[in-house]
Amino acid sequence: MVSRFCGLAGRATIFLAAFAAPAFAADFPLQKDQAAVGDVQAYEASASGNLLDVARKFDVGYVNFMAANPSVDPWSPGAGTTISVPTMFILPDAPRVGIVINLAARELYYFPKDGAKVEIYPVGIGVEDGATPLGLTKIVRKEPDPVWIPPPSIRAERPDLPLSIGPGPDDPLGAFALRTGWTNILIHGTNKPDSVGRNVSHGCFHLYPEDIEKLFNEVAVGTPVRTISQDVAAAWIGDRLYVEVYPTKEQADEIDYGHSMTPAIPQDLVDRVTAVAGDRADEVDWDAVQRAGEKATGLPVAVTGGDVASADR
Repeated sequence: MVSRFCGLAGRATIFLAAFAAPAFAADFPLQKDQAAVGDVQAYEASASGNLLDVARKFDVGYVNFMAANPSVDPWSPGAGTTISVPTMFILPDAPRVGIVINLAARELYYFPKDGAKVEIYPVGIGVEDGATPLGLTKIVRKEPDPVWIPPPSIRAERPDLPLSIGPGPDDPLGAFALRTGWTNILIHGTNKPDSVGRNVSHGCFHLYPEDIEKLFNEVAVGTPVRTISQDVAAAWIGDRLYVEVYPTKEQADEIDYGHSMTPAIPQDLVDRVTAVAGDRADEVDWDAVQRAGEKATGLPVAVTGGDVASADR
């Protein structure tokens, strides 16, 4: 376990050889009504390395990476093992303005003002439900080389901490921080990259060091920040309906502890799919929808069309 700190182009599967140059970028071109971006990729594991390294290579958080590969040993995947890389995203149901953070997906979406692209980054989120407010705030300050002052919630747990920790390898905020209008809620880097994509903070959002540097340099003070929690997404992509279900907080914790994920179908799964299907709901394979809910891989799954895609990936 990690320490707790606050602080669609196409749909083909792309195969990548072990230790190839990083093929995933956070930037996706975006058209006005585009519902999804990216592609599901496949990576062939090498004899060495672990899935935390591979997840970071493709800019994916740990929990989502393991949800997409539930049968793979994260520490020793085995040479030649094919690993699904969850780099296709159905965009959340929210205004495409500024920063949108979907807590259920453990993902941050940045929509620049020109509307021509979206940047997607994995984030570490609060360890407890409610640690981060849902709603709208904004970036109020940008802090390069931030100084970490332990907030009261952490001070209560660790009274031995120093009054502050300055820039350097011991700083839980990493090299860059974006302070929001919510007290003690920051979007920041981390000195523990393995915290990204997990339920680990006291309400802040942890990004990989390379991601926060990029975001920090692009985002202006005043940029809106909206937090939502949507564990189910559905969208028509071409002529097929796709459903994407993310692990719940409890399931994410099970993955984090190396346990098997307990099935927990979202209560609103059918209602959400029905709403998006509209007058074509009779085309939906509801067994495929059910499987997608049970597996919660975070991968988009086709639930209409000829050979309906299986969630058993």
